[in-house]
Amino acid sequence: LLNQLREITGSTDVRILQQALQVSNGDLGEAVAFLTDRSSEAPQQNEATYYQTAQTGNDRHVNVGSQARANVIDLTGDDKEDLQRAIALSLEESSRTFQETGITDEEQAISRVLEASIAENKGSLTSTHMEVWSDPPNPHDRKRQENCPVGLKNVGNTCWFSAVIQSLFHLLEFQRLVLQYSPPANTQDLLCNQKEPRNLPFMQELRCLFSLMVGSKRRYVDPSRAVEILKGAFKSTDSQQQDVSEFSHKLLDWLEDAFQMKAEEEREGEQPKNPMVELFYGHFVAVGVLEGKKFENTETFGQYPLQVNGYKDLHESLEAAMIEGDIESLHSEKPGVSGQEHWFAELPPVLTFELSRFQFNQVLGRPEKIHNKLEFPAVLYLDRYLNRNRDITRVKRREMRRLKEHLLLLQQRLERYMSYGSGPKRCPLADVLEYTVEFASSQPILSSPSRAVDATGTQPGGTAAPPQPALRQGSPNSTEGPLSAPFPQQRVPVHKPLTQSRVLPNPLGQPAPRFITEEELRVLEGCLQRWRSEVEKDTRELQGYISRIHTTMELMYSDTTLMQVPYRLHAVLVHEGQASAGHYWAYIFSPQLQHWLKFNDVSVTKSTWEELVRDSFGGYRNASAYCLMYVDDKKPFLVQEKFDKETGQMLSGLDKLPADLKEYVKEDNRLFEKELREWDMLQAHRAAVEKLASAMAGTSTDHTVPCAPTACRQESEYMEQGSHAGNQEHWREDTERAVSQAAAQQEQHGPEGLLNAAIKLEYGRLLWLAQQDTSPENDPRLLYVMVYLIKNQAPKTILERTLLTQFADRDLSFNEQCKNIMKVAQEKLHSIRPEEVNIEEYETWHRDYHNFRETTVFLMIGLELFQKESYVEALMYLIYSYQYNKKLLSRGPYRGHDKELIAHYRRECLLRLNEHAAALFQSGEEPELSDGMTIMNELVVPCLPLLLANEEQAEERDMAAVEDIRNRWCSYLGQEMEPKLQETLTDFLPKLLDCSVETRSFRDPPRLPSLSTLELRERFSRVLTSLRQTSAKER
Repeated sequence: LLNQLREITGSTDVRILQQALQVSNGDLGEAVAFLTDRSSEAPQQNEATYYQTAQTGNDRHVNVGSQARANVIDLTGDDKEDLQRAIALSLEESSRTFQETGITDEEQAISRVLEASIAENKGSLTSTHMEVWSDPPNPHDRKRQENCPVGLKNVGNTCWFSAVIQSLFHLLEFQRLVLQYSPPANTQDLLCNQKEPRNLPFMQELRCLFSLMVGSKRRYVDPSRAVEILKGAFKSTDSQQQDVSEFSHKLLDWLEDAFQMKAEEEREGEQPKNPMVELFYGHFVAVGVLEGKKFENTETFGQYPLQVNGYKDLHESLEAAMIEGDIESLHSEKPGVSGQEHWFAELPPVLTFELSRFQFNQVLGRPEKIHNKLEFPAVLYLDRYLNRNRDITRVKRREMRRLKEHLLLLQQRLERYMSYGSGPKRCPLADVLEYTVEFASSQPILSSPSRAVDATGTQPGGTAAPPQPALRQGSPNSTEGPLSAPFPQQRVPVHKPLTQSRVLPNPLGQPAPRFITEEELRVLEGCLQRWRSEVEKDTRELQGYISRIHTTMELMYSDTTLMQVPYRLHAVLVHEGQASAGHYWAYIFSPQLQHWLKFNDVSVTKSTWEELVRDSFGGYRNASAYCLMYVDDKKPFLVQEKFDKETGQMLSGLDKLPADLKEYVKEDNRLFEKELREWDMLQAHRAAVEKLASAMAGTSTDHTVPCAPTACRQESEYMEQGSHAGNQEHWREDTERAVSQAAAQQEQHGPEGLLNAAIKLEYGRLLWLAQQDTSPENDPRLLYVMVYLIKNQAPKTILERTLLTQFADRDLSFNEQCKNIMKVAQEKLHSIRPEEVNIEEYETWHRDYHNFRETTVFLMIGLELFQKESYVEALMYLIYSYQYNKKLLSRGPYRGHDKELIAHYRRECLLRLNEHAAALFQSGEEPELSDGMTIMNELVVPCLPLLLANEEQAEERDMAAVEDIRNRWCSYLGQEMEPKLQETLTDFLPKLLDCSVETRSFRDPPRLPSLSTLELRERFSRVLTSLRQTSAKER
């Protein structure tokens, strides 16, 4: 409890923490409240005390308060040197902070302001709105893909639950323990005697949830029942996101109690073994001195807390956590000194590190998030922390301290060479010497600067002349005394003929000595060049020493004797956002697939180590790891499936489940399969009704020439509901042209021969069109279904039937010759047997073309509205065009349009809507304020997951756009505004920062107008050409 309270509050005063626990009778929530009230009643601390570091035992931490007093500069006077020193000191502090944390002071300040504003105003809200993502209506969108892990539905700010449960579920030894658990026989008696009666019901729900995650046919499952039981143990309201650390501790406590009851029942009279304790708990030896007296004792630990502030990697943080107090005091007999070391005596199979990303600001009375960067390895060797290696590690630690001290001295010496000077602007000493040589050897263009200035004191260009420099003593033209002006602090850039374009010479000339003899120049150049060579040599030697020390420190623990206990990274739990609002997800390594997986609520996608590093180390997009789970690499059973003893086959799916859970999962799968069948029947019924209505609307009274049914069906599939003549006009002209050319080439003019020749000519023309590299605005696929089929390599039978359908058109009858060819084509269509052409495949290809045309219409209307700056209406068209186009492109590169084109305008539309909404919000007036928030809540925010949920990972430009949108609204934090605006902003920001990938259901797509083929082609070409001309730079 003491460690948990230290982690939550960030306080290291053990006496105060123990007092808080005593007052609260061991309740963490009341202890935190006690400390909060205590800090608010305490007098205001001075700035030096506030910025003191928490870990005084770590040599990397510096008491900034005492250092500040030593570096105080009085700026109340008029001394300019004091001002320059103050600026230089400020820049040095900012540079050191950036090097240690990876983020700038400005970014940290913005983060603090954001956290402060959210925390200040969130408590004043009378109501909060909890967003729950709805299920897609089509159950096929919720169907699990083969061998893909199952996600967990976010049932209302429960991403914290999903991240922890997924990391434990994919720890297969833990999964087996939960699934094979059976409640004790005397459950009722145990529940009456238990302090926490909810652990057994939760254990039962967890078994059911795990069984569904093993064998469900759903893409994701609903954890509501388990979440509700668990939420009852927290004192916070349902609308607040739970503290993950508190949840993890509570979860393991309940599981430990549940397994303890079972173990006591099965092993009466013996010391029961609790599998949860054996899996997650270890022992360390505490060795130290307390007020001059040595002690050594053994303690149990579970999740090991680590600090982030002031450390660059996991080893540095772990080294500091293993030492408390002054390390030198451990070997001292002096009274009054205290300190201790921790050494792992027994490591658990699963080692979990809690990274203290959240700290409690006792001065401000609210939590803050730490955004600092902390690196961690994929394989962690823990030999140096083991009790059996205590002596070796101590020797190496002393050597590391000696190297660090020597490194610090070398870096300080090198800094004097690299930042030379006494003022705020410094530069490398070697460059100073080089610039001095350049100045001494420069020849002035004019013998006197005054010749470039006329008698009125102006330059040829009409500007006032600068003050004339003092003449050097000894110059033949000198009429004044010794040189009184100081040496200039800034140098004029020297012209470099190989890297800079030549410009007209400055009429004033470059700075140069007024007079210098050859002897003086030769001596000066010799000295300066020699000194520069010496400085460069010293610099190289210092850099070499520093590099060798860094290498020695990196290899300090690389002995094979200290690489015998490897722990492999199993899971990383990530938080993005601030202390008061954000989103959680998990990266988990799959030994079976041999790659990382990203578990983001319902979404489970493949990932990479590079993506994990970007999101987990910190210092980027406010995302960072808060929990690391390592497993013993020498115990593969922890993460590997077991094999059936009889068959030798690996157990998977339902075979892993006990009988009761197997039936439970089968019943759930039956219900889901029933939902799929009912959906398919409903869609088939709707399609039949639409087809019947279409057939009735298209019934013709002309029965002289029978129309092939398949031809008519194909025609209604993608020809829309526009004018039949308008749609077919370009086809009829091309067909008649092919017939005329075939008739001119054929000696015998039989209808069948003419048909074959005309088809051959038409196919050749369409094939040529398909092979051309055309721009999007001149896409021939919009005019010809055959070009679409050819480019996508449709089967030959599909192409032949499509061409026959073209020549069997009823409107192809302007003369007797075409009418005869039409009849022959229709007869050939009727004579095609089912085994020759797969009708379903034929209709699928033409349905795809119909979808391509619909996507084109969505895109065209969206671009037209975008061009008219009707961004609200344009967004829905662009969103649907992107989604439909994405589905088309998944089946082939030529089945849809350029993805980047649609993504660009979708992104631009969102950014402009965001700016418009921000402007309405900033006005502060009604109804503008309500309109702005409606745009954000109903349009912009639901679209953000679409930009971050691409196939493998989000596009960089989409991610940048999301960050721009968020930063636009976060920029309002810290600004003075009316209470109503502040309340609106505080209520809105958590929705904006929550990056759940499960998109809420949009309204039905807009109804598309009836367009002829030529009209569609003309409008699409016109809008693309116009946009390409006006925004060529953007594209």
